[in-house]
Amino acid sequence: MDADAARQDAAPGGRGLPAGQDSAFTLTSVEDYLPLIGPEAVTRILAKAAALRDLHVVNVNSTYYGGGVAEILSSLTLLMNGAGIHAGWRVLQGRPDFFSITKKMHNALQGGEINLSDLKRDIYEEVVFENAARMHLDHDLIVVHDPQPLPLVRFFRKKAPWVWRCHVDLSDPHPGLWSYLSAFIEQYDAVVLSLPEYAQPIGPPQRFVMPAINPFSTTNKALSEAEIDDRLQHYDIPTDLPLVVQVSRFDRWKDPQGVIDAFRLARREVEATLVLVGNVATDDPEGQEIFESLCSCREERIRILSVQDSALVNALQRRAAVVLQKSLREGFGLTVTEAMWKGTPVIGGRVGGIRHQIEDGVNGFLVESVEQAAGRIVQLLQDAELRHRLGRRARQTVRDRFLMTRLMEDWLDLIGSFEPHFRLRGQN
Repeated sequence: MDADAARQDAAPGGRGLPAGQDSAFTLTSVEDYLPLIGPEAVTRILAKAAALRDLHVVNVNSTYYGGGVAEILSSLTLLMNGAGIHAGWRVLQGRPDFFSITKKMHNALQGGEINLSDLKRDIYEEVVFENAARMHLDHDLIVVHDPQPLPLVRFFRKKAPWVWRCHVDLSDPHPGLWSYLSAFIEQYDAVVLSLPEYAQPIGPPQRFVMPAINPFSTTNKALSEAEIDDRLQHYDIPTDLPLVVQVSRFDRWKDPQGVIDAFRLARREVEATLVLVGNVATDDPEGQEIFESLCSCREERIRILSVQDSALVNALQRRAAVVLQKSLREGFGLTVTEAMWKGTPVIGGRVGGIRHQIEDGVNGFLVESVEQAAGRIVQLLQDAELRHRLGRRARQTVRDRFLMTRLMEDWLDLIGSFEPHFRLRGQN
């Protein structure tokens, strides 16, 4: 099957359009990736999608925006729909006390402490139960993301495979919390983790799928110098000195204070402006507190912004001389991938998924302390040729390993592994 035939066989109703609808808009298609991944990969992916045509897959997570999970689902569900698979996306509704509890769970899964009282468990399960009453999940496959909606599986009579996709760093989960959550996890038919080192002793089969980016999204598409200038001017970000940038949620695991401390050390040797930009997701009640705690560090050369502006993120990552992601824990780190795609050298914490993206000294730098981060900032700001060399290699790394088509193919392979179940279900 050639690429054109595969695309026509997979398309639900014209190029990138829902069946029976006309629109001035189009969805990004697998074929749009042809210049980036080549015709062989396009043909292979579309053939796999055609074999799963008209399946109904639903994803459930806890927020439509803020953080990597929402960024991935926004692009992946549309790419799958454009290839003929009905991929839906539901978002959990919850009270502030619910999200306070699940944020503590998130932290504890990454090695933090938690006091998991009976009251907290009751609130957690009750809110998920209420959501289950509103969700009608009669799909061919249900994919549940992270701990917030995890108990959903308990409140449905299973008619289809359920997959739990955990995006956080599970290398050292809190034992008590893990014991509690395992009762829900064991009811799933498969578990998907970002890295093999996150594997756990559980019954369901475990698959390992690293995240990826959409190079055509507002966050990642090419921008002209004028468009970059416009975004930076809009937020009054000075460009007279080199920019050092970190983009991430306001989360203690991202170590924003450590970034500020490293920048202050580096300024003893080089002149630059630090821009720390993030957002506060609806499922992260700690974010606002952390942002407010950082505001006392603001000064002329330290800009701290809490905004939801994908074009600004794009502009900053393109204009930056150096991007940091100095995380203390990191499930994967899509902001690293985004900056690497733009050919910008990245200094990342030597943790989690960052280590699988950055090869130290080859396409970026890995650091373990404020002092190391400061030293690499100085080195990169003083050596333009080094910045360009690392940036070129960083972009090629993303092109080879971390584009959305690779992620889609990984999911198509996983979905296809349930094909006998789909066949039996279709006979009922």
